[in-house]
Amino acid sequence: MTWRSRPVCSAMLLVIIGLALVAGGVQLMLLGGSFYYLLSGAFLLVCACLLITRPRYGFFAYAAFLIATAVWAVAEVGADFWGLFARLAAPLVVGLGMVFGAIIRRHGWWRTMLGALGVVVVAFFAQAGLDSVGTAQTQVKDLARAKGSDWETYAGDLGANRHSRLSQITPANVSNLEPLWTYRTGDLPGPADSATVWTQEVTPLKVGNRLFICTAHSQVHAIDAETGKGLWKHDPRATINWAPLRACRGVAYFHDTTAPFAAACAERIISATVDGRLSAVDATNGRPCKGFGLNGMIDQRAGLGDVTPGYYFTTSAPLVVGDHVIIGAQVLDGGTIGEPSGVIRSFNARTGKLDWAWDLGAPDRKDGENYTRGTPNAWAPLTADAQLGLVFVPLGNPTPDFFASYRTPAMEKFGSALVALDVATGKLRWSFQTTHHDIWDQDIPVQPSLFELETPEGRVPALVQPTKRGELFVLDRRTGKPLLPVEERPAPQGAVRGDFTAPTQPYSIGMPSLLLPYRLSEATTWGVTPIDQMLCRIRFRQLRYEGPLTPPSVQGSLSYPGSAGIVSWGGVSIDRDRHLLVVNTTHSPFVTRLIPRAEADRMGLSTPPNTGANGGSRGSSEAMKSGAKAGHPQFGTPYAAQALPFLSPLGVPCMAPPWGRITGIDLSTRKVSWQRPFGTSRDTGPLGLRTGLPLPIGVPAAGGPITTASGLTFIAAAQDRFLRAIETTTGRELWRGRLPAGGQATPMTYVSAPSGRQIVVVSAGGHGGLNTEPGDYIVAYTLKQ
Repeated sequence: MTWRSRPVCSAMLLVIIGLALVAGGVQLMLLGGSFYYLLSGAFLLVCACLLITRPRYGFFAYAAFLIATAVWAVAEVGADFWGLFARLAAPLVVGLGMVFGAIIRRHGWWRTMLGALGVVVVAFFAQAGLDSVGTAQTQVKDLARAKGSDWETYAGDLGANRHSRLSQITPANVSNLEPLWTYRTGDLPGPADSATVWTQEVTPLKVGNRLFICTAHSQVHAIDAETGKGLWKHDPRATINWAPLRACRGVAYFHDTTAPFAAACAERIISATVDGRLSAVDATNGRPCKGFGLNGMIDQRAGLGDVTPGYYFTTSAPLVVGDHVIIGAQVLDGGTIGEPSGVIRSFNARTGKLDWAWDLGAPDRKDGENYTRGTPNAWAPLTADAQLGLVFVPLGNPTPDFFASYRTPAMEKFGSALVALDVATGKLRWSFQTTHHDIWDQDIPVQPSLFELETPEGRVPALVQPTKRGELFVLDRRTGKPLLPVEERPAPQGAVRGDFTAPTQPYSIGMPSLLLPYRLSEATTWGVTPIDQMLCRIRFRQLRYEGPLTPPSVQGSLSYPGSAGIVSWGGVSIDRDRHLLVVNTTHSPFVTRLIPRAEADRMGLSTPPNTGANGGSRGSSEAMKSGAKAGHPQFGTPYAAQALPFLSPLGVPCMAPPWGRITGIDLSTRKVSWQRPFGTSRDTGPLGLRTGLPLPIGVPAAGGPITTASGLTFIAAAQDRFLRAIETTTGRELWRGRLPAGGQATPMTYVSAPSGRQIVVVSAGGHGGLNTEPGDYIVAYTLKQ
């Protein structure tokens, strides 16, 4: 190596990096943060000077810098791989670049490039190895049709176990799965969807030899379960002036056993629309059931009073229990005080007539009166215990989300609570609140799942309620009383003027917390390079943070868990034979800021919506669009609000990976049986670019798992476009299949009668919020013949 050569380019690069680190390091130090960045920046400037004046000493100085940085990194994060990556990867790359440049100067380009080509070839085969999972195994020949060959409810059963009794596909043969057919709905995002989050999140139903799905624009399709051929399509022509979310996660099936054989609509598919209606169509041909409501349609906006477009819509599947169709709805997050009611209603599955309505603000409401405005809503799916005659309703927090001094005692009691209602009458049986005085948008996003808990007194009918906070509350489903300990712990105090913070919050200490890490610190911030990690550290120091449920503030508060939650609508799966609960989680802090009304005015967040009955002008919808991009207007309160992911300038989370996990919890011991990062970086990366590198970093997800009797867990959901098969008892990934678009949905499985084959089906339609590839695909897999 010719040390007399002047590595000017390397020196210039170190000057740029050093100046950036010194400038940011001074700011971080003044905020009470780490001194490392200031010191390292100054040392890199010294290295740059030496590279020009005395190159040999410059190289040695940089080597000393690498050693010191490694010692600091290990002292701060130990052996954590991703923590070390953020601190060491970029400095090592710069060091290798310096060495690479010296080799070029001595040996010339062609020898250097030949060596580099060898490195690329090795890296290519290493990536191919990372991207392959599972090996060919002997296929079993059990083709007998198992009990539970259909999938007649959204979550597999009324108890939301998401578990199949099928066992034809096993851990031994799952590597032989291959695509069987692909169905395309033709429903893709259009120009009108540009200001919304467009998703295809449906879990199909399977009844007889038909699959039933819905699309983002509320179409209902029937598909042949064996061949994937489309049988019929029903388009309710939903009026969508504007809605913040285009999604339909599932439909419901009702069989009228009192109807004559082959009578019209003896079997019907009931689905909700994005514009607030409920439809029933004949399962055999897709024609409207004329005896249901008005020509097969019910207007859910009846009794709500004035409804501005975009303020009331439904995304979850209705729940059919006996003759009852029970449904809630979603209201606009952070819109205004007095949004449409969160009333829960039951309609007769045959006639569409209202059976009962639970209005928590007016339990004795009389017919003809409007439901109480602004009450907590249930946008998540519902669960039922038909034997107990109970429906379990997970409620959200009253809107607006982040300022709550106006809430009534009833809203305070039921906000972010799980309630049990009598299926026949709608009367309240019990309630359990998961977050007190919720000012963080920690609404319950997912239905509870039912199971039997083994206790010293015997088996007790239980349910587990996952929450955005990562808490798993286990309750007696007869009474709502905790079966495993729940502790009220002191909570951070100091809400903004005019509001207050609950003194304590409930924590489930009888089940593992899914909030990992439990508490953030400057050391847990992350970045692809030391510079963006330093900027994340600066931002962390500027924000208010006192642990979980730090109150929103005008300066900005770090909210972890954030409003997107740890567990979302995908829910959990319970394998009762193995006593295992499987759940996937997302870990992404948010920055929540309250915006004083004067500043909100300047941002265009204070134009009140048009509240004409079931109407509203185009102008008001356009104002809501522009406001949604900037934040939540929270009309009628002193503050608008912003709740945005805590991201680095490169667009990656400012928290160290993994950002997604999948966990198996033993329900007998109530301990974590296994836990893995969930998803790879293949279809994501800095600045929104897709890296193509399948690094097992763990990524955000939308959707949930299912389990099977053979010991498999199937899940898509992650930002990388794969359907995965995981061994339920160990969490080991056994197989994955590449999807044509983002798989932000929960899969399902069934046996097709003509062939006797077990088939796994998943929706691949993408998710606007996760920036995954959009599509209109329903994809089926089965074992090779």
